[in-house]
Amino acid sequence: MPSMRQRGGGGHLGPGGIKGYPLDRIFEEVAFIAYHFHWSYDEILALEHQERRRWCQEISRINQKLSENR
Repeated sequence: MPSMRQRGGGGHLGPGGIKGYPLDRIFEEVAFIAYHFHWSYDEILALEHQERRRWCQEISRINQKLSENR
């Protein structure tokens, strides 16, 4: 039995079937939100995964609009 295998949606299925979120992706999201909103590390990590992803999408949308207006 492999110790870890890739699953759809970017998560991983480890031994025992526990699904996790790639650590590199969490760092990217935290850095992205902290850079744009100046929220603390603890504030950002306290967000649920889906809410954190939503804030990243909103920031991207804002950046896209700003770049179109230049």
